[in-house]
Amino acid sequence: MRARQPRVVCVVVTCDRVALLTRCLEAVAAQHHRPDHLVVVDNGTEPGVADALAQALAGSGIQHTLLRSETNLGGAGGYAYGVLAARALGADWVWLADDDGRPGSPYTLGRLLTCAADHALDVVSPLVVDEDDPDRLAFPLRRGLTWVRRRDRLGTDVLVPDVANLFNGALFSARALDVVGVPDPRLFVRGDEVEIHRRLRRSRLRFGTCSPATYLHPAGHDDWAPLAGGRLTVLVPRDTTRRERTFRNLGYLTAQPGLRWRRWPDEARYAWYFLLQRRDVDGWQQWRTLSGQGRREDFRPLPTTLARRGVDAA
Repeated sequence: MRARQPRVVCVVVTCDRVALLTRCLEAVAAQHHRPDHLVVVDNGTEPGVADALAQALAGSGIQHTLLRSETNLGGAGGYAYGVLAARALGADWVWLADDDGRPGSPYTLGRLLTCAADHALDVVSPLVVDEDDPDRLAFPLRRGLTWVRRRDRLGTDVLVPDVANLFNGALFSARALDVVGVPDPRLFVRGDEVEIHRRLRRSRLRFGTCSPATYLHPAGHDDWAPLAGGRLTVLVPRDTTRRERTFRNLGYLTAQPGLRWRRWPDEARYAWYFLLQRRDVDGWQQWRTLSGQGRREDFRPLPTTLARRGVDAA
């Protein structure tokens, strides 16, 4: 009797970026090993998502579900919503994608499935490369005590164990999702992937990055500020709202089991950045206040959110 092929459901989260979403969906539909079902979570208000989904998948044979959210759930909430829907659809594997990235070749999903089978992995990520320079990684990977930023520095190994970018083309088994759960919607933006990575490490499930499988994504360098001539970095998003959420979420993360060791290195690096490098006492005080709020699990609306609502933030 022939064994049943594993059921793969792809989940894409989007928010008011129909052109980018269309590009992503077309790349998914062009996969040599296509997913069985595609779930799109629409956090935005821009029209055209349903049409883009239907047109991109026309003739592909991929079934699809569009989940509209009247509330912007953020990346974390969107993935939580989509993952639960995928599990309800009977997914054996859930393939996670963001609207601003796309599979790097028609063989990305097939290579991920093969790598997972060959290495008995519960979660496997593609190599996320810069869409403008595919020889450069979109996000550096840590190997021991060093950060790797170019593909040629990874060597010839098919698998980079215990390392993964989880929301840019990563493939999760149903077993892994049952163990680690879904992203925490409170994190909304920034830190949600780190928090899932923390749970994954503590679960002792097997995971890694499959280097022959690629995923194209804009480089994530702009929000990182260099220290010590670039030997160290700190995350300081330029957008005010994202910066506030990042500082609070980092505080929350460094209070969690498995990441508590990061608190004092973070304190030192941000003090260095704001007080020594920028001479910005107000910036340092904001970092301290918001990171403390995160450590207390205080997820009330932040100052810019209150200001948009016309509420006195004081």
